[in-house]
Amino acid sequence: MSQTGTTLSQFLIEQGRLHGDTDEALNGLLSDVATACKRLSNLVRLGELAGVLGAAGQENVQGEEQKKLDVIANEVFIDSLQRSGYLAGIASEEMDAHYPIPANYSRGDYLLAFDPLDGSSNIDVNGSTGTIFSITRHSGDGAPTDADFLQSGLSQVCSGYCLYSSASMLLLTTGHGVSGFTLDNREGEFILTHPEIKVPRATREYAINSAYARHWLAPEKRYVEECLAGVEGPREKDFNMRWAGSMVGDVHRILCRGGVFMYPMDARLQADGKAGKLRLLYEANPMGWLMEQAGGMAHTGTQPILSIQPDSLHQRVPVIMGSAEEVERLIGYHQELAG
Repeated sequence: MSQTGTTLSQFLIEQGRLHGDTDEALNGLLSDVATACKRLSNLVRLGELAGVLGAAGQENVQGEEQKKLDVIANEVFIDSLQRSGYLAGIASEEMDAHYPIPANYSRGDYLLAFDPLDGSSNIDVNGSTGTIFSITRHSGDGAPTDADFLQSGLSQVCSGYCLYSSASMLLLTTGHGVSGFTLDNREGEFILTHPEIKVPRATREYAINSAYARHWLAPEKRYVEECLAGVEGPREKDFNMRWAGSMVGDVHRILCRGGVFMYPMDARLQADGKAGKLRLLYEANPMGWLMEQAGGMAHTGTQPILSIQPDSLHQRVPVIMGSAEEVERLIGYHQELAG
């Protein structure tokens, strides 16, 4: 069977014409991102046949144990992106400082921050994993510094993720809504399969790691207790709880059918002196922009995620995002707590 449908490259060209903002360099960069996702998709699909499962025997800059595929994914993306002349620098969850484009390659006008393999704890059990990325402009002269990456989510020119699961899917936004592409392994192309994705305002699903329930703060405790009360409780409807073990897996489900994803501040994080669990630049910001472009909301409970001015590459923030009605309810609970 031959491929049918619109390829990612065709879509980007058509969108540029439609909105009068064709950017050949950005299109080229996104083509490189897609190539990296295809390479990583093949490795994830092969698993132990490619010798990529198991621990790497070291920790990343976050103090988290790395899997072999964490390290490999980081290398795959740098190798796929550094040569084309579109990027000035790359920041990654797996690197302490940013990676400057080597002097023997051309330097471009974009910066890319990414989580090479979100949900790496799922690798060895064949669960859902993914890559999250955020693209901003480099407006300065010469080589970038870490400080050049510290832009709010409102400065993003593109954000997206690739989900590696039963099918590999690339979802992205350039500020004109959210579109989803499925990898056709027969042709080696991402094909548009989910145009104009919209998140329902209301939902009966929520995603949170209930193992930390004893540490939750009052707003999240109240919210989950009301959901668990079902039709007999104040919400007067039954809810389902889902937790994929990867932000990409949970956010993808919510983008497709609604829900709310929560990795909020809790007493455990406060005791450790952390400002949250998820990283702002390459997790919360790109996912937050996708969610808002699809009609949802992205918040910390006290402020919109996209409005936060970053102060470091690996800054952490609380995250609440998804269907607007549920996020608004949680914001209200936080405001009541604050008095």
